[in-house]
Amino acid sequence: MEISLALSNMTANNRKISVEKLSLSFASLTVIEQFSLTVREGEFLAIVGPSGCGKSTLLRIMSGLVKPTDGRVTIDNVEVDGPNPRHNLVFQDHALYPWRTVSQNIAIGLEIQKRSAVEIRDKVGVLLSLVGLESFAGYYPHQLSGGMRQRAALARVLAVDPDVLFLDEPFGALDAMTRLVLQDELVRIHSGKTVVLVTHDVEEALFLADRVIIMSALPGRIREIIPVPEKRPRDRGSTTLAQLKRRVLGILGLEAVVGNTRVPDVNFAI
Repeated sequence: MEISLALSNMTANNRKISVEKLSLSFASLTVIEQFSLTVREGEFLAIVGPSGCGKSTLLRIMSGLVKPTDGRVTIDNVEVDGPNPRHNLVFQDHALYPWRTVSQNIAIGLEIQKRSAVEIRDKVGVLLSLVGLESFAGYYPHQLSGGMRQRAALARVLAVDPDVLFLDEPFGALDAMTRLVLQDELVRIHSGKTVVLVTHDVEEALFLADRVIIMSALPGRIREIIPVPEKRPRDRGSTTLAQLKRRVLGILGLEAVVGNTRVPDVNFAI
């Protein structure tokens, strides 16, 4: 069964990403099945679901790192057939080069693009300021905290000015306080870019996203889509976000009651 969910006001002019009848199988295991979705330009979309439901795999297909068995992904009406520096993926692991300083790590994409030394210096300086690492430009990754390393990784991606950011649990390995700080930073630097975030943190999804996609267990399908009506910056303690959190947890089978409706027991074991 295909489930296709899109914004009611989606048009060809503001559609950024289109996922069309996507499926991925490994031998007898179907990971994603008939998955269709549209993402508008400038939207912040979050994807949550049970562990192992295909969230990260979906993100890798969308970014061009994995080819689907069936279906396709288009960005700006061009089919995705491999990685593209305009559509960057940030992993949970920062993946910084240990032999390069923070500044040198941020600069690597600009060096590949053969930008001038002056342009690289200026762009890196702006990004260091943007992510709050001005005082750590000459430090190596092992000298930084986990949160600082993730900031550097985010700055490295932003250096090549992508118009789509795919974020795969970028703050998943960080402590709770650092996560909150970097969530605020992400809101600040979002700046109209199209962002697709995979996360296990329902509060993070609701705080950051315009819509939250809830996936089922394998094979991965869209179970429900939750719009988040609050404007940014959002109050983490708002009644609206609390109600939405309870609704999402109910759909995931982690909350017994959603409003006045009892959610049936669901086994998400895979």
